[in-house]
Amino acid sequence: MKKLPVIALLGLTALCAAPVTAQERINPHSESELYCVNIPIQKVYPYRKGYVVIYRSGANNTGTLYIPFEWFGRDVLKAQIVQIGSGKTWPCMSVFYKDGAFHSVRLYVSRYNSHQSWGSIPSNVNIDDRFEGVETLNIKY
Repeated sequence: MKKLPVIALLGLTALCAAPVTAQERINPHSESELYCVNIPIQKVYPYRKGYVVIYRSGANNTGTLYIPFEWFGRDVLKAQIVQIGSGKTWPCMSVFYKDGAFHSVRLYVSRYNSHQSWGSIPSNVNIDDRFEGVETLNIKY
């Protein structure tokens, strides 16, 4: 009878110690080299050369980014677009940095073009030059 509580106590101690020993086995090099910043998006305008993204910068300011379609290709993979469904989630972007320099961007946008975060650029407006030679995103925080 006295052995049962001792065995139960030893079993409980072993279960509690398992997470501690598991943490010791984690490879210290498994941490990501990327640093992520999430930024709310105010508007996204599809254009023939890419996306124009108006984002919130500070409390009352906005900034503009020009993300070329080439960045979304498998060869470059500097940008990804993730479609979010309806609900209270507002579009945003995650900007990833590696060693302090821009690495990639992920846009979380509504899958519905009727959402108020989507806009359209008039067909007579030409902003092709804004997408030429874009190598990085210069974000104003």
